[in-house]
Amino acid sequence: MTSLFAQIGTVAMMNIRSLPRRLWMSLAMVLASAVVVAILLAFLAMAKGFESTMNSAGSDRVAVMMREGSAAEINSVITREQVNLIEESPGIARDTEGAPLVSPELYVIVDGLKKSSATKANIPLRGINTTGMAMRGNMQLVEGRMFTAGTNELIVGTGVLREFDGFALGEEVRFGKNVWTVVGVFTTGGNVFESELWADVKVIQSHYDRGSSYQTIRAQLETPGDISGLEKTIELEPRLNLEVQTESAYFAAQGKQLEYMAIFGRVISAIMALGALAGALNTMYTSVADRAKEIATLRTLGFSNLSAFCGTMIEALVLSAAGGLLGSAAAFLFFDGLSASTLGGSFTQVVFSFEMSPDLFAQGAQLALLIGFTSGFFPAWRAARLPVIVAFRAAT
Repeated sequence: MTSLFAQIGTVAMMNIRSLPRRLWMSLAMVLASAVVVAILLAFLAMAKGFESTMNSAGSDRVAVMMREGSAAEINSVITREQVNLIEESPGIARDTEGAPLVSPELYVIVDGLKKSSATKANIPLRGINTTGMAMRGNMQLVEGRMFTAGTNELIVGTGVLREFDGFALGEEVRFGKNVWTVVGVFTTGGNVFESELWADVKVIQSHYDRGSSYQTIRAQLETPGDISGLEKTIELEPRLNLEVQTESAYFAAQGKQLEYMAIFGRVISAIMALGALAGALNTMYTSVADRAKEIATLRTLGFSNLSAFCGTMIEALVLSAAGGLLGSAAAFLFFDGLSASTLGGSFTQVVFSFEMSPDLFAQGAQLALLIGFTSGFFPAWRAARLPVIVAFRAAT
């Protein structure tokens, strides 16, 4: 067995040392593998970054209620009477004075100008109160101050500031007939709320003719994850045609909408991998043909068929692994942390960052090795079955 391993090592080293003779074809195989891996990782990083941005916004300590059948906040309508009924429900936490920790909120769409394309895109303007802001436990002002209730002042998420023009601290922004002043910039730890503008809910009700209506109700729960009290209240009260779920469950469902991006990336990568595989097969067949006399000579000296097979497979795996490393490095350098935006569930822009992670690199490595194994198998089989007589032909 030791002899077999020594033979395999000898053949593998001979193959690798002969790579300069086939430098350009070998580099073509490396680059083809690198491109396929980089494209796969780019799509996966996009999907993972979006999902993380959505999921990190949710909390099991907060319940979200919308009108029954509403897929997103923009489709929901909730009356003041329904808010009053929810405030009396069991299961809701209360402050030191006994007031229910409930935040009725509005969600309207306004226009913003994207920095990258100078085109208009939808941004959510959320009407919120101090209770609602307190429910976002990781919310912090990084510049300026909080808006003053009853005025046309708003604060801007850092995601909006990165992706859109015209929202710097102190600037005036016009939405329709109304002019707003940016008085603060906030962060929520990189989650979806950073893609929003926040202003006083009463002011937005007035400017957008919403009367006393809202679109969502957020309530802090007495027991994290326990929405049974709210579910029972909604079931027993016919005026509450609402659906309730924890905030974490709501955003997890919203985050799945870019799963198609990961699937699309895998499909595109698979198609490109077929092209890369064709080139890699050609490279490996050429490698075997170039080393035919050397392989046959080793066979004459007593080297086994298996050593020729394994040596050729190792060459293919080394080239594809090099391509995988190059593609992973390129994906990390160009995409990790890259800021982008896309449509969320409410047809507004969600700002997120591409997110590379160890599991994505593992998937890239698996794809590269799959290309190497598939492209090396049949040429390696040919090398193993190469007639010994080739060496004698070389001698003559």
